[in-house]
Amino acid sequence: MAKTREKRGGLLGWLRSMVPALIIVVLLRVFLLDTYFIESGSMKNTLLVGDYLAVNKLAMGPRIPFTDIRLPAWSEPRRGEVLVFDPHHEENMTIVKRVVGMPGDTLEMRDQILFVNGARQDEPHAIQLGTPDNTQPQMLWQKQYLVGGPRDDYRPTRDNWGPIVVPDDHYFMMGDNREDSLDSRVWGFLAGWRFKGRVSFIYFSYDRESHKAFPAITAVRGSRIGDRVR
Repeated sequence: MAKTREKRGGLLGWLRSMVPALIIVVLLRVFLLDTYFIESGSMKNTLLVGDYLAVNKLAMGPRIPFTDIRLPAWSEPRRGEVLVFDPHHEENMTIVKRVVGMPGDTLEMRDQILFVNGARQDEPHAIQLGTPDNTQPQMLWQKQYLVGGPRDDYRPTRDNWGPIVVPDDHYFMMGDNREDSLDSRVWGFLAGWRFKGRVSFIYFSYDRESHKAFPAITAVRGSRIGDRVR
């Protein structure tokens, strides 16, 4: 009997110590920090397939679980930031892109060069691989936001479009891999309330295309671990 009581007491003691720790972990995940895994090359070379990201949820105002209530954000989205969000065009999906257009901005792209409010943007993070430009019928939504009003002759392409004006409380998101990114050019402006967090750093990374056995162990990209995402 004494041994049974000792076992029960040990189990209860373990539970008492573990429950608070689990509660703290859950609260951190829900309100402060979340993790995401990169599965596409749309943000290459800033983010690579196989990168694991730590995302600051508090920055954008975390949502209280099972409600539509959000806690106050401690900052606003800023141009150039890499943010995580829920897109309006696809349910049950989380996307990572860069903010290139703020509310009220006039945006235009000429031969892959982005102009914001008439100023050419210096974007060292953006890559161009030389893939031929192509028309994008899905981009015709932009017609309603053209400077000067809709035009019947508007024919946007992946690398040439605009100028369009970003409406209030919305943002324009693009991938750094401009020739292989499904982004705001195609699916439109993003409402600000859809942001989930700001990408902080890469906490783990491995080469998913490696032919080595167990690549998560044998193909770790140690040089990327701990990198801040800018």
